[in-house]
Amino acid sequence: MILAQALRRVVVSGLLAVGLSTSVFAAMPATAMAVAGDRTGPPGSEHSLSGVGSPQEVELGREIYLEGMGANGKPITGVRFGGVELQGAAVACVSCHRRSGLGSVEGVDQVLPIAGRFTFGGDQHALVSMNFRNIKNFNQTHEPFDAQSFAAAIRDGKHVSGRDLSPIMPRFELSDAEMKGLASYLRTLSAKWSPGVDARVIHFATVITPDVSPQRKQVFLETIKAAVNQKNGNFAPRMRTMSTAAEMMMNTNRFWDLAVWELQGEPQTWAAQLEERYRANPVFALVSGLGAGQWMPVHDFCERQKVACWFPSVDAPPVSASQDFYSLYFSDGVGLEAEVLAQHLGTRKPARLIQLHRGDMTGRAGAAHLQGLLATAKQQIPVVTRSVEGTDAASLSRALADVGPRDAVMLWWPEEDVPALGALAVPKGTVYLSARMADAEHAPLPDAWKSAVRLVYPYQLPEKRGAGLFYFNSWLKVVKLDLREEVLQSEVYFAMSYLTETLTDMLDNVHVDYLLERAENMLSLREGAKAEDEARELSTARYNKGGVGGAQGAMTRLATPEARKSPRPMPGQTAQVMAKREGTTVYPRLSLAPGQRFASKGAFIVHFAADGKAVVPESEWIVP
Repeated sequence: MILAQALRRVVVSGLLAVGLSTSVFAAMPATAMAVAGDRTGPPGSEHSLSGVGSPQEVELGREIYLEGMGANGKPITGVRFGGVELQGAAVACVSCHRRSGLGSVEGVDQVLPIAGRFTFGGDQHALVSMNFRNIKNFNQTHEPFDAQSFAAAIRDGKHVSGRDLSPIMPRFELSDAEMKGLASYLRTLSAKWSPGVDARVIHFATVITPDVSPQRKQVFLETIKAAVNQKNGNFAPRMRTMSTAAEMMMNTNRFWDLAVWELQGEPQTWAAQLEERYRANPVFALVSGLGAGQWMPVHDFCERQKVACWFPSVDAPPVSASQDFYSLYFSDGVGLEAEVLAQHLGTRKPARLIQLHRGDMTGRAGAAHLQGLLATAKQQIPVVTRSVEGTDAASLSRALADVGPRDAVMLWWPEEDVPALGALAVPKGTVYLSARMADAEHAPLPDAWKSAVRLVYPYQLPEKRGAGLFYFNSWLKVVKLDLREEVLQSEVYFAMSYLTETLTDMLDNVHVDYLLERAENMLSLREGAKAEDEARELSTARYNKGGVGGAQGAMTRLATPEARKSPRPMPGQTAQVMAKREGTTVYPRLSLAPGQRFASKGAFIVHFAADGKAVVPESEWIVP
């Protein structure tokens, strides 16, 4: 009874709903509160699939839903707002109801689920969390649609309850055959859990490519294993962490099983290695991950198998990443740096740009992208790109011998090769350096070069970044890890904590497409709300005997008993955090929208301060 009351308190009404469900969010039905038990799929999935038609009917429904194409390849027609007629892809169901059929949240508009087990009934556990900011809302159940009421909804905009659907929902001109095909396809949507999931365990893997240094691999593994161990520290059968009342009542928290897939050999062999491991151990997602250069085989594997690739730490995502669906990245890596520098150079107008790279894949990718951008810019800047094989003084001197005072130099230079620049005098032109490749302000630049080099800097400025990472740094202390690589470790921490929060809100709808859709819709809201909540917690922190209370408890959903031993922030620290927080990562602004695959979209141009340690911005945050 107490839990039921707690759940009802978080359910509110009053926001616009689009689609076949009602616009009022009601409390979870009592049948949804049953313990999950040892199930192999969502309750009601068998009933939903029982109404699926022939393969031909399902394929017709798929074309209607995803492409807006009806029978005989003819575009379907839909009318919105009482008279606006649209055709084809413009009225495809997927544009609002998404691939999963589980709806979405877009601003204040909420598109509720229309997957078969929600629309046609048979699943009394069908529940979707419709988050709006920090309020937990849920879809309301309704009487099942039958063939007649479904046709009335699609053609005439009439809900099974008799009310009119939102004018945003098109009224479609569909034949009986098209209507049957669409209903058949809806029954297949999110009817079964994705591979790698059962009632108790969700299986993940993380991928490490063989070009990663042993030191970075160790740091990465220590960090990701600490996050998973801490998450699992909360797990016990039928004794689950109550992140939400709905999760507690539905018993949807799962144990995380993490496999480490270390690839071997040349990139052309990685696809077979990944397929073999996936056949032996199907996983729901590849979480985090670490690559030093080539990542395309991993990316392509995720697209091919429809496995989520969740925020890996890589310097050069594949060129196709922005058009594909199953991989999310922190940024476009060196591709983003190239775009930011191209825009910056357009205002500086150097006589030439001379690019140097070491022949590695990451450097080549950044240089090629920048050269292409400048070749197509309105104010074309001549580009000379050179691969420098040696790091001896003679090789470097030859590569930079013709640099003039009106030229610009871009160094796509890995951190381990930066000290070799000390053998040369600083070139006469303006010199830029990839912060992603050279370890940003920690780049081991010779003193003479520090006073001249500018960094293309895709991170939050250090004086603000410390505030954003306050809870991350507290977490490191809780799990007894040293801060060794701030960008890498904080990326892993974010990837795992955001995954925890997203899965919690997904409840029992454990489908890969839905995971990615929620990530798109909720990231910017999550970052803003989380920064506000953490600052508010810190501002009201009180010392408690034996440890901490609310503030540290809000640090992470991965908390364990060790978290209660972490010290509270002092009042001065609290003030600094509240004054400077813009996000919760090394990146100042993370956001996604449907179809976007890069969460951070800009960079600064910075130079070193006189002390050679701090960096000073020369530009605003540039979003190309």
